[in-house]
Amino acid sequence: MSLSKLLTVCVIAISLNSTAAEHSRTIDIDSKVVSNHRATINGERINYSVTSGTQPVWNEEGEPTATLYYNYYKKDKVDDISKRPLLISFNGGPGSASVWMHIAYTGPRILKIDDEGYPMQPYGMKDNPHSVLDVADIVFVNPVKTGYSRILPNKDGKMPSADEQKAQFFGVNADIKYLADWINTFITRNNRSLSPKFLIGESYGTVRVSGLAKELQQAHWWFLNGVVLVSPTDIGIKRDGPVKAANRLPYFAATAWHHKALPTQLQQKDLNEVLAEVEAFTINQYLPALAKGAFISPSEQQEIAQRVAHYSGLSKAFVMRSNLDVSNNAFWKELLRDKGYILGRLDSRYLGIDKKETGDKPDYYPELSAWLHAFTPAINHYLREELNYKTDIQYKMLANVYPWDRSKNNTGEQLREAMAENPYLNVLVQAGYYDGATNYFDAKYTMWQLDPSGKMRDRLSFKGYRSGHMMYLRKEDLKTSNDDLREFIKASLKSQTHSAKY
Repeated sequence: MSLSKLLTVCVIAISLNSTAAEHSRTIDIDSKVVSNHRATINGERINYSVTSGTQPVWNEEGEPTATLYYNYYKKDKVDDISKRPLLISFNGGPGSASVWMHIAYTGPRILKIDDEGYPMQPYGMKDNPHSVLDVADIVFVNPVKTGYSRILPNKDGKMPSADEQKAQFFGVNADIKYLADWINTFITRNNRSLSPKFLIGESYGTVRVSGLAKELQQAHWWFLNGVVLVSPTDIGIKRDGPVKAANRLPYFAATAWHHKALPTQLQQKDLNEVLAEVEAFTINQYLPALAKGAFISPSEQQEIAQRVAHYSGLSKAFVMRSNLDVSNNAFWKELLRDKGYILGRLDSRYLGIDKKETGDKPDYYPELSAWLHAFTPAINHYLREELNYKTDIQYKMLANVYPWDRSKNNTGEQLREAMAENPYLNVLVQAGYYDGATNYFDAKYTMWQLDPSGKMRDRLSFKGYRSGHMMYLRKEDLKTSNDDLREFIKASLKSQTHSAKY
């Protein structure tokens, strides 16, 4: 080969290698893009910045093992940042990106949907006049593999094995440990050491923030002012057997009321009045009856079945065939079977159509299809065009993080311990009445069982809404839930006028 041809081949090879490197589908390990915005929130004109970027997770040897994508909303011209609260937000899954609360609940920009939360075209974003950015800065964090967050190869360029990934990231306690380390770095990097600190988590995110309250306090010495549990899971507080079965009934009643499937004498009452009646029956009669199992008397079984049917919108015969224990799947399929509809799981206001009206469970969950329909185009456009964060990495709304290690889930007890050790720490529970995945009465039960001593009862509060798992999708509840969160933050800060002591 001639020298000129050899040089040409070398130049082409260098060019190809350079092109491959420039266009590799990877995310920057440590990056930051800042954009500036204005909004009117709670009647106040606010200028704010959004930092969109990635921040590494390190192992004990100081080597980066993953990088997490985040969006940090910060109000401009704050005189004293030490008095400005910081709200750290997580969604759940456990493989869910922090998209849902980001662009539908607390952030200053939310997706375009109708007043009840259904998708509309053209897709896009609009201002959120109810965001809590007026009272707190907010950082939305995407755990490993969600959003743009990714696991990194080791120093030898090899990706960790599935078992190694699980040990590092994919389990109740591994998740809490690495996220606490990440939060510690974020706090110190962004000069938020003196700021009042709050955690908010939705669904599985409530497990995450309950454990983080203790881990941040124990391993990093950050003491929180508040933890918000949105549509909470069990956070390690068991609700098995008769409790699990009985706790569904108030949710059944709420859903049947919404679909006008209750008897007239109940249907004409306000929902809150109906739920108070059903909750009392559930605790005082239904739960004890279920606890008797097969040894319940025939007459009592008949009486309880009639009451369950009365409150659920189901037939007495159906309740009897279920041995008084009606499953969620059976309810979603049965309630509107005669009308040809199934109910949504995460929000039972949503209706779907199955291939057959027969069967004992729905073919799919219509609410999740509707949500992904609206959220996916909105978040991808928003991050790239409004926040100016550009990458060819796919934004993963829902990521495969399974098998997830759910063993040794003691997060409810960890939250109780954090509260006991920190008199400033308050907890707010928010739940939608039409959520069948993490029903609101389970949320109440969890709150009741969190502190059996009752000595911290005044630091625990519950708020319910006439919507589902993501209660903020309904326009009326978007305002109410943000107002409740805003008041919770303000009330938690008032305690700082007193010393942290009992």
